[in-house]
Amino acid sequence: MTTAWKEDPWQVVEHDFPRYATSEVQLRFLLNYAVLAPSVHNTQPWRFRIVGSEVELYADRTRALAVADPEDRQLIISCGAALFHLQVAIRHFGYQPQVRLLPDPDDPDLLAFIQLGPPEPATLLDHRLFQAIKKRHTNRLPFEDRPVPEAELRALERAVEQEGGHLMVVQQKEKRYELAELIAEADRKQISDPRFRRELAAWTHPARRESKDGLPLTARGLHEWLGPAGPLVLRTFLWARGQVARDRQLAEGSPVLLVLLTDQDDPRAWLQAGQALDRLLLQAADYGLSASFLNQPIEVPEVREKLRTWLSTQAWPQTILRLGYGPPVPPTPRRPVHEVLLQSRYV
Repeated sequence: MTTAWKEDPWQVVEHDFPRYATSEVQLRFLLNYAVLAPSVHNTQPWRFRIVGSEVELYADRTRALAVADPEDRQLIISCGAALFHLQVAIRHFGYQPQVRLLPDPDDPDLLAFIQLGPPEPATLLDHRLFQAIKKRHTNRLPFEDRPVPEAELRALERAVEQEGGHLMVVQQKEKRYELAELIAEADRKQISDPRFRRELAAWTHPARRESKDGLPLTARGLHEWLGPAGPLVLRTFLWARGQVARDRQLAEGSPVLLVLLTDQDDPRAWLQAGQALDRLLLQAADYGLSASFLNQPIEVPEVREKLRTWLSTQAWPQTILRLGYGPPVPPTPRRPVHEVLLQSRYV
């Protein structure tokens, strides 16, 4: 039995699943897969508590982005992705996940209960989604000039609908350029705010082994040789101007842009959006596709309204993705389970 995953969840090995242990021990193991979910700026804004055969999922608002995400919308979407990762792992190992969203109106931080339900044989899709968990890495590099098959795009639309969301697929070059302009407009508004640049720098770390969250300098278009000076560069307006051009190029050069929407715009809808996003990302990874986020228009309220008008929809845009075929990229770091696990209230 390997135990490297106790400090690095990316090293978790499915054969180590404690099949004959208690539900509590099994759930602790399964949380290694939950924490591999994507999150805004890799903030990993989740906490868990195990109570018998149940996991409680909490928002960790100490990791909120006060400038970019003042309503904690992206924070809760990130938690929704972790929730879906956990459900995928539970199904893969032959159990039925039983989920209740927002179970306590008096505790807005308690986002969900996840019960390790009765045994249930996993489907082929369950297994494929599970195997995709460790394949899925946010890819911020340019994609190949290669179309995504229509059948796969339609399947991704259905995947999002299965979780209660909607997916707008933007393929036509003219439309991609129009959406890229909205991304650039939001970029310009954000980077003109020194508070935003400071917040971005706070979640960007030079390459070092002890970093278990945040993003590497390369994700911001900077070289790792800058070392500790990298986050200081991020605070400058000169870097910011270059970032606008880089984001526009990534958007215009991607074969497909996707906008994920929900009918409502509240914490329940954000949790559903996170689950829909995660199902989409895992299914895309299973197809060999890469994705990354271009959420700037959703983070700036007036540009978000422009986006709704441009899409001719009354639904609420929650996430913008670029999709395509990219080169391999390494995973971003994760906090080990013991760092995100709350003590049982009965201890």
